[in-house]
This record gives sequence, structure tokens and C-alpha cells, in this order.
Amino acid sequence: MVALTALALYDLHKNWAWFVIIGNGFAGGWSLLAHRYTALRTRALWWFIGLAEVAIFVQVAMGVALVNKYKYTFPKFHAFYGFVAIIAVAIIYSYRPQLKGKTYLLYGGGSLFLMGLGIRAMIVGQ
Repeated sequence: MVALTALALYDLHKNWAWFVIIGNGFAGGWSLLAHRYTALRTRALWWFIGLAEVAIFVQVAMGVALVNKYKYTFPKFHAFYGFVAIIAVAIIYSYRPQLKGKTYLLYGGGSLFLMGLGIRAMIVGQ
């Protein structure tokens, strides 16, 4: 039963990566478009960005569970990109006051950067 649970968590971790990558890519694109077109500046954008960023924490938590509970060994640098993504979320959030007039650009570029980290983590994780 333990092997099945570990395999299920591994599959979820692997598939959830697509949600993280596509979600952050979409959030980045939407935010950059919202910088240009004020009609796209809605509360739903901020909820979506929050969801995409929380998805990163869920992804990293699943990876940590695989390593700590099921003794899974990950490829070189795979975990590094996950933890850099968490740090990047904190940095993006902390720059909000300094870039008050450019918040949409901050989150647009930041979300695309997070998407790139997810892609890189997936590539080295294979």
C-alpha cells in the first residue's frame, strides 16, 4: 500500500507541474496585458495570480513529502528550482511598494519568470 501511495503522489507531483507552469504563464500574460489595457485589471486577475503562486507551494510540499516520507531521490538541481521559485514569490511580493505604478509589470514578468523556473525544474527532473 505504501508503494501505491508513493507512486500516486509522484504522479500528482509530476502532473501538478503542468498546472504550475501553465497557470503562471497565463497569469503573467494576463498581467502584462492588464498593464496595457485597463479593462483587464480585475479582482479575478489577483485571485488567479494568488492561485498560481500557491500552486508553487503545493508543488514544493509534494516534492518534500516524496523525499522525506518516501525516501525518493531527486535529480540534481531539481529541488533547487522549486525553492528558488518560493523565494521568487516572496521577492515579487516584497517589491510591490517600490513598484507601485508598475505592479502589473512586476507580476507579469515575475509570473513568467516563475513559469520558466517550473519549466527548468521539469527539464532537469526527467
